[in-house]
Amino acid sequence: MTDYRDVNRANWDERAPAHAASAGYNLAAFTRDPHHLSDVVTFDRPLLGDIAGLRAVHLQCHIGTDTVSLARLGATMTGLDFSPASLAEARKLSAASGTPVDFVESDLYGAPDVLDAGSFDLVYTGIGALGWLPDIRRWAQVVATLLRPGGRLFIREGHPVLWSLQDEREDDLLVLEYPYFEHAEPTVWDDGGTYVDTDHTFEHTTTHEWNHGLGEIVTALLEAGMTITGLVEHDSVPWEALPGRMTLLPGGEWQVTERPRRLPHTYTLQAVRTAV
Repeated sequence: MTDYRDVNRANWDERAPAHAASAGYNLAAFTRDPHHLSDVVTFDRPLLGDIAGLRAVHLQCHIGTDTVSLARLGATMTGLDFSPASLAEARKLSAASGTPVDFVESDLYGAPDVLDAGSFDLVYTGIGALGWLPDIRRWAQVVATLLRPGGRLFIREGHPVLWSLQDEREDDLLVLEYPYFEHAEPTVWDDGGTYVDTDHTFEHTTTHEWNHGLGEIVTALLEAGMTITGLVEHDSVPWEALPGRMTLLPGGEWQVTERPRRLPHTYTLQAVRTAV
């Protein structure tokens, strides 16, 4: 059986240059404006707080727009990703924008082998990361291993309820179609597009993905020696997750058009590594 990482890496390697060229990621704004931040990090700032002077790592950083944004807020940033093509775009962005970031290539579960364990003040994970991982407990162990005692995890992620919805229907019903809980076997997708506008015709269209229930995520962190310090559910998401049934809000967020409060779109979870 082909390893899920090889399948998904091929997909992300092909996506990276298309994403870097897209209006959605707006890389030119980082070079044009030394104070420009990604929409994602802009949304995160009220809960993220002051990170100036912190040593931080952005796990699954993709092409680095959020990583560079965090560096611009004063953190000493490392970005980690398993896609060499994504990291190539991230390094170009870092250089062109004059924002130093150390980018490291590794699968998420291999992070403790290539980064200094127990040395980070902040582990940051952004939207759309956890679904590529088959085992949420192993993820939580990686987070705890990287953090110093008292160090903090910050993650904003698509809500597992949102991930379980069927996204293309002829009617306007919101239907739970896909697994909410983690399963050993992935959900296998074959999708010829991506979440930004692009004319590129993709060849590597298959991906293997997993959902993780909110309780599973919280429990995994607790078992890894973390203390939960915050959990906020949001009624918006930074991409059109349900095409044709969402409204674009100021700041680049999308929201279900009809009765949006019936659905959690995303969540922000924070936890601190217990001092030992």
